[in-house]
Amino acid sequence: MKKFILTAFLILNCAVCFADKTELSKQATAFYSDNNQVKTMDLILQINEKDRTAQDWLLLGNVMADSLKMEDAVYMYKKAIQKDKKCFKAYYNLGNYYFDHGKYDEAMENYTKAYKLKPENPYICYNIGCTALKLNDLAKAKLYFYKAIMYDSNVPEFHYNLAYAYKQLKKDKLAQQYIDNYNKLMENR
Repeated sequence: MKKFILTAFLILNCAVCFADKTELSKQATAFYSDNNQVKTMDLILQINEKDRTAQDWLLLGNVMADSLKMEDAVYMYKKAIQKDKKCFKAYYNLGNYYFDHGKYDEAMENYTKAYKLKPENPYICYNIGCTALKLNDLAKAKLYFYKAIMYDSNVPEFHYNLAYAYKQLKKDKLAQQYIDNYNKLMENR
């Protein structure tokens, strides 16, 4: 009987710990969406490192990035990926970091990993296009700007950059078509 009670106590205790971790994560996410970075950080830091989820690490990375502590953000994004190789947002955010620091090959690598996990995301497509422009791969840039528009045709910048890619490819008629689209979208903003 004592073994049963001890086992039941341990199972119940573990369930409470799990519920506490899950609740802390949920609260941290809510505080982050309310732009309360201090409370977000405080709640996640209450969770033992080994018990943090990829989402927890991602939030920590975002808080670090918002505080302009980019090396710390990169560390947190990499921890998110270690926890879950399918954490496309961590790859995307790493891509943004590398792009902003002129490391276009690393940016492309991370955006491509994000794209493989979430190919219908227009912003991933757009960022692959922008990175391809930096790498002077105009055909790839054109393709990914087009994909971005395919998934969300209401973002003026997608049209503008596709027009730019067409202009660089000496396809002036197509470039003008997308500039016209850009201008129409800007008028409606």
